[in-house]
Amino acid sequence: MSDIISYLFETKAVKICEENKPFWYTSGKIGPYFINTQFLYGSENDATELLSFIDEALSDKMTLPKKVFERVLSQYENNKIYHDVIETTKKYIEENIDVSEIDYISGGERRDWYFSNILAYLLDKPHLTIYKDLSVVVSDSKFENTEIVTNLEGKKVLHVADLITVASSYIRAWIPAIKNLGAKMCWSCTIVDRMQGGKDKIEAEGVTSLSLVRIDLSLFQKALELNVINENQLAMLKGFIDNPDGTMRQFLVDHPEFLENSLHADEKTQKRAKLLVEGNLYNL
Repeated sequence: MSDIISYLFETKAVKICEENKPFWYTSGKIGPYFINTQFLYGSENDATELLSFIDEALSDKMTLPKKVFERVLSQYENNKIYHDVIETTKKYIEENIDVSEIDYISGGERRDWYFSNILAYLLDKPHLTIYKDLSVVVSDSKFENTEIVTNLEGKKVLHVADLITVASSYIRAWIPAIKNLGAKMCWSCTIVDRMQGGKDKIEAEGVTSLSLVRIDLSLFQKALELNVINENQLAMLKGFIDNPDGTMRQFLVDHPEFLENSLHADEKTQKRAKLLVEGNLYNL
């Protein structure tokens, strides 16, 4: 998995903040890193272009799977980073699951499709495209035919996703959508596990949770070895992993100018800083 870890930093799929400049999250909280797993598609630019393409293709649920597959297949054949990531993931699945037991591979709207479609093709399994409204269409492994599916009684499904955090999408949509068809999500394979409890939640639902990379201290120690971060940044990351709210609260106490400056920064930063203040998210 060392290549995947290197690619996470090379593509900025894992982005670590500058010293004393944590990132603002949409929740109004702050933290020392961002995860954009989809950048493993090759680059931020390539990933952004694909997401825009997906957004346009969403107007027709029946033609979308083939359109997306054609894009990711071309990228797989022409981009070394993405090719290596997909090959590593394929090998990981084959080493951890009896592939002959998998009846379908599924992926949910939208970022799962960076990885699920191409892996269904390479593992020669039909693909279930799950939309946020819980509707599902099925495509053959070469994405030549797509149709609405209403019954998959007794079938076993491997769900492939970019990232698992607290597993809200799994609990709200992906697991129920498959269950509604009479099938069972038996396995989940994600590229990155943010280690925020998602694994435990889906395993409580009877899903075996697999991931190639875990966001833990060993990952950031590797970043230090790669000279991506310094010792002070590593110390903040370690504290954040051990106690996210406590570490960030202490940072705000030690650096009151950070919050004050954020309240007078650009509109997006102001909005997030106000969420922190109004919600008293860190009991300051």
